[in-house]
Amino acid sequence: MQEEIKILCVDDEQNVLNSLKRLFIDDDYTILTAASGPEGIGILEQENVHIVLSDYRMPGMNGVEFLKAARDISPDTVRIVLSGYADTGSNVAAINEGQVYKFIPKPWNDDDLRVTVSNALERYRLSVTNRELTAELHEKNDELKKLNSELEKLLAQKNLSLEFSNKALSAYQYIIDAIPVGIAGVDYDNMVVMCNVAWPGITDNYPCILGQSLKENFPEDMVEFIDLVKRRGKASKKLSINGHHGLLLGQLMEHGEAQKGVVLTFIHDGLLS
Repeated sequence: MQEEIKILCVDDEQNVLNSLKRLFIDDDYTILTAASGPEGIGILEQENVHIVLSDYRMPGMNGVEFLKAARDISPDTVRIVLSGYADTGSNVAAINEGQVYKFIPKPWNDDDLRVTVSNALERYRLSVTNRELTAELHEKNDELKKLNSELEKLLAQKNLSLEFSNKALSAYQYIIDAIPVGIAGVDYDNMVVMCNVAWPGITDNYPCILGQSLKENFPEDMVEFIDLVKRRGKASKKLSINGHHGLLLGQLMEHGEAQKGVVLTFIHDGLLS
């Protein structure tokens, strides 16, 4: 079933609301209208609105106050201002307080406004997708922390059975693989010892080949980054891996003198937006 696209138009002039309804009459949008900020807030509290088109100067609650409240009620909704005033200070206030996507002057150009609305819909969908991915990442991280805590308790027991240990490690790898970021590890002798399933997809020509030297698997700037982590204990760096831009995190892991290594986490820019 196709998603119903809802656009809320807020203006104290009825002729402006009528013009906006006529503009989108041939588009597959549901147009909601409000003659004031409070009326618009009431609609936002009841409806899942994708885009708000709001007048800037309205009696009672002005556009900045309305858009700020709209942002708090529905953060994913894309906010657009229709303004007949060239007031730079007011524009800046609306952008800062209401996080406005675009300013459209009155009278507007119909074609430009329709293109802006189409682009705003893509922005809305990206915002929702990023929020869902972020929530999923937090959930997986919480699961991982909980599992690590349980593993530490169980491994402290002298009579931990080999069967349970194998099952726990399988579950650990499953969760690592489910996290939508690239994770890889190298030991202190610069040998690749682990990675999750996301790592080869992120790094393309730098697959995770266990048992090989990191110099055979990672570009030079990543090798230098790993050396930095060994010296500092942890580090982060924005870089590009074979055309994939993101944030690389490094953490030194130590378990006694015999077991040392570096865990790398690469988060694609798409998850940081």
